[in-house]
Amino acid sequence: MMFQEINDQIVKMKADLHRKYKINLQLEDFEAELLGMENTIHQLRSQLEDEKGDVKKLEGFSITNFFSTITGTKYEKLDKEKQEVLAVQLQLEEAEKTRKEITSSIKDLTYQLEKLSGSEQAYKDLLATKEQWIKNSDSPYANRMYELSEQEGEAKAYLKEIEEAITAGDGAKRALENAKESLNSASNWGTLDMFGGGMLSSAIKHSKMDDASNYIHIAQQRMRSFQKELLDINEMIQVDMDMSGLLKFADFFFDGIIVDWMVQGRINNSMNQVEEQLSQVWDILTKLKAEQSNLQNKIIELGKERENLLETL
Repeated sequence: MMFQEINDQIVKMKADLHRKYKINLQLEDFEAELLGMENTIHQLRSQLEDEKGDVKKLEGFSITNFFSTITGTKYEKLDKEKQEVLAVQLQLEEAEKTRKEITSSIKDLTYQLEKLSGSEQAYKDLLATKEQWIKNSDSPYANRMYELSEQEGEAKAYLKEIEEAITAGDGAKRALENAKESLNSASNWGTLDMFGGGMLSSAIKHSKMDDASNYIHIAQQRMRSFQKELLDINEMIQVDMDMSGLLKFADFFFDGIIVDWMVQGRINNSMNQVEEQLSQVWDILTKLKAEQSNLQNKIIELGKERENLLETL
């Protein structure tokens, strides 16, 4: 086997080892997230049962209910309790959807990890072959060639991780931009509805809020994927991402849960949070693309030096 063939295989195997390391980090993070989501679902189910119980009590007959009815407060309370049941139900559905997505990701990553099970031994075997080739070479540049090929392999593997993170970040950015646009539209129609826009503006507002909810969920998925891609990269360049805001504010895009001015306020608050997340993604992508350019230049320089040495071997 020629030196260049050995080197090419080592570069590929190095990428596999990086991939395996990243998958293990992602699995650990997903499993912790799944545990948190299971706890959230348990709490929401318990809360839902309590809220349903409150509704049932108000619907039943009692002396308290009798006097509440006389004073005109019973139906106001009942309407409020039903709204709270709906709010919890919606949050529960969102949490269960997220749990399903996380479980699917864990299954997919576990399958990928199984395919990389023999990569460590294969890498060791290639290194042994390469070491033997260097020992058999009489060239004084052989050790430097070994160092260059190692550096080149590391740089190419790292570049691949950076490029995968950029792809995930671009996807998250597009989803956040869609969410921002949809929230802005919902906010505009909501403002009109508050000032007597009529049934048409109210219906359009409801539609825009539903769109916003869907876009927020897509943004959550893509931000989660982006965050997972950054787990190993964060050890080399500082790209901390706060996921807490985006993952927890998609529960209130439904009319009737709270009064219109409160819905409007929360839509505007959500828009601010989306803009903050979007700014954060932009900053991280700027760092990643700068690192991508540095690595590309480094690989070119290493390749030139390696080619020059190959001519002397």
